Amino acid sequence: MPSPHLKNQTAIVGVGTTQFGRLPGMDTYDLGAWALKEALNDCGLTAADIDGLIVNRIPDYQRFSESFGLNPRFALTTPGQGRMSGVSIQIAAMAVASGMAKTIALVYGNDGRSAGDKYGGEGDRYGSGGAGQFFPYGMTSPGAVHAMMFARHMHQYGTTSAQLAAIPVAFRKHASLNPSAVMRELITVEQHQASKFIAEPLHIYDYCMINDGGVALIITSADRAKDMKKPPAYIRGFSQSSKLKDSTFPPDDLWHNAIQKAATDVYAMADVKREDLDVLMVYDNFAPTVLFSLEGFGFCKQGEGGDWIQNGRLELGGQFPTNTSGGHLSESYMQGWGLNVEAVRQIRGECNQRQVKDAKLIQYMCAAPLMTSIIYGKDAV
Repeated sequence: MPSPHLKNQTAIVGVGTTQFGRLPGMDTYDLGAWALKEALNDCGLTAADIDGLIVNRIPDYQRFSESFGLNPRFALTTPGQGRMSGVSIQIAAMAVASGMAKTIALVYGNDGRSAGDKYGGEGDRYGSGGAGQFFPYGMTSPGAVHAMMFARHMHQYGTTSAQLAAIPVAFRKHASLNPSAVMRELITVEQHQASKFIAEPLHIYDYCMINDGGVALIITSADRAKDMKKPPAYIRGFSQSSKLKDSTFPPDDLWHNAIQKAATDVYAMADVKREDLDVLMVYDNFAPTVLFSLEGFGFCKQGEGGDWIQNGRLELGGQFPTNTSGGHLSESYMQGWGLNVEAVRQIRGECNQRQVKDAKLIQYMCAAPLMTSIIYGKDAV
C-alpha cells in the first residue's frame, strides 16, 4: 500500500476537456494543447506555473513542451493503454509529494476517430501491440477478449445479457444530461437486446466509442491547492495491483483476486468504507468490465453482480451513481481520463442536472491486467 502519509497531500486543482467526437485536422498535440489551455484557465494558472508534465497518447513530451511553451523539471510519456490514466495520476501525486515538482500537468490527446484507429486486427496500433500473440487463437480485438470473459461469467454464475444491459442503459441516461456527451439518446433494455452483436454475447451498446478528444488535469500540493481559483479535489487514497506474471488472458478469475488487493489498499489508505462513497467512476471500455470491477472491489460477491446492478442502483438517485458523465459507453472513450475529470467536477458541484447532491467521496477504478484505483475527497480529513 502507498504510504499513508500521502493521504490528502495532493489535489487536482484544474481540469480541462475539448469537444468529443470527430475533430478532423487536429492531431494529438493539438487536442492536448486545447485541453491544457482549458485546465489552466480552470484553476487560474499559466504555463509558467507548470514544472511537471506527463503526456499520454501524445507521442513526445519534448515536442509538446516546445509547442506549448513549457520547461518542466519533471517529464514523462506513458503508454497508450487506458489503464495508464490512473497510473499517471498516481505518479504525479507521488512526484508532487516528494518535491520533484510543484505543479504537474497531465495531458491526454486522442485523434483515434479521425485517424481511423482500430483496436484489434493486423493494423492494431493500440498500446504496446503485445496482444498480437493471441491473434492466431481468435483473440483479435479487446472486444473479443471481453466477450469471452463475460461468456465465462454467464456460464459460471447464470448472469444474462439482459442483466448486463442495466449498465449501458444507466450510463446513457446520465449522458442525456451531459451536453458534452457524443451519444445522448436514451436506450432501453429491449433496444439493447435487439441490437446487433459485435462479439457475441456483447451487443453494440456494450462497446465504448472511439472518438477524438483531449483531457488535461493539473495536480499540486494540498497547501497550494487552497489558494487556487476553484475548490480542490483531494487525492485521498490510491492503489495498484496486477495480473501479469504467469497469467492467462482472459484471466480465469476475471481479475478478481488482483482487484481485491487494490481494493484493500485503496480503502485503507483513504480510511473509508464502500458505503461512505457517494459516486463511482468505473472504467467502462466494455460493459462487463464494470461488472468485474464492482465484484472485485467488493460491492457485491463474485457472481452476484448481474443481480446487484438492477433496479437503478447505478443511476442518479440510486445507491451508487456511476459514470455520471455517460462514461466511455456514451460520453466518449477517453481511456479513464474523462472519468477522473467528472470525479473532480462532481466534487466541486459543477455537474448541473447530473450533479449528485453533497458528493464528498468519489472512487475511480479500472479493472485491467494492471488495476488502479483513486479515491477523491472534497475535504482533507
